[in-house]
Amino acid sequence: MVIAGLGTAAPVESYAQKECWEALQQASQFKNLNPRSRAILKKVLTSPNGIMTRHLALKDLADAFQLSPDVLQARFLEFGPALASQAAERALTDANTTSRDIDAVIISTCTGYLCPGLTSYVGERLRLRPNVLALDLVGQGCGAALPNLRMAEALLSSGQARRVLSICVEVCSAAFFLDNDPGVLVSACLFGDGAGAAVLTEKASHKRRVEWKTSGSLLNPQNRDLLRFEQKGGMLRNILRPEVPVLAAENVAQVLDIVLSQAAVPRDKIKGWVFHPGGRDVLNALSQRLQLSPFDLRWSTQILEEFGNLSSASVFFVLQAGLSDSGASGYWWMSSFGAGFSGHGALLEVE
Repeated sequence: MVIAGLGTAAPVESYAQKECWEALQQASQFKNLNPRSRAILKKVLTSPNGIMTRHLALKDLADAFQLSPDVLQARFLEFGPALASQAAERALTDANTTSRDIDAVIISTCTGYLCPGLTSYVGERLRLRPNVLALDLVGQGCGAALPNLRMAEALLSSGQARRVLSICVEVCSAAFFLDNDPGVLVSACLFGDGAGAAVLTEKASHKRRVEWKTSGSLLNPQNRDLLRFEQKGGMLRNILRPEVPVLAAENVAQVLDIVLSQAAVPRDKIKGWVFHPGGRDVLNALSQRLQLSPFDLRWSTQILEEFGNLSSASVFFVLQAGLSDSGASGYWWMSSFGAGFSGHGALLEVE
């Protein structure tokens, strides 16, 4: 499978972390938090935490605190299809193909629910063929991009499709929640909105050829409750426990060892690292567990700094950053992880 085209999209509005802190202090919910919670928010939003800005689907930061199920659902409906379509259009342009050439579209999200799913809205916007195979994947959290791409690989290798459009879109501002749980508070300071898309084919020429060689995943349900969404008051509430960074690094390391062993590729042959930037602590844990340098993690660090944690869309942004940076040719490792608890990885060959 070849990644023939890439595209990303984020809301135009970008907010500095200190702007978020200033707006938060004016919110009615802030007054209901205990002193410890207020201190956590201040520390995360005003101290160096790897994030400078986040792109949010908000015309005004005050809108973030209109926390009702109807308002949040309306935000997802407005921005989910729009961001997904924008990223897809850019991927199609990058692949030098048209929407009518797409045989299957796969869309992943975890920050909102629509029925019919996002494929209905995006298919209409892009004018995909009426007989396109449309698959909506939900509930895989930050790790969803790699399972999405593995599904595309299966469709291509089986001959069910010649061109597949893979999309991940998250409107994290539509899953905003505030209470005194430290994990909920940290989540409110980490996530941004955005979408990533890729056009996948069996054979294609590209400005820079990116071939998907092989992949693997691990699922550990016993750790499911450390990172997940729950429903509370009709809204999504993120569960985020302190063990997650170390757990993510361990899962990534295991998948890496398994996939490289099966592919008979020595680790020292990896020339580029494309990681989901879950947060500063996650990147630090990856650095320590895999013995990676700041240079190795520079693309993930760059995306985290400008966009925050984009959940499932993140790795599209990081891969695009690596290609734009003219990273060294050879094998690259791409990895995502998240709810489940799950870890995923793919070996790419970049020319």
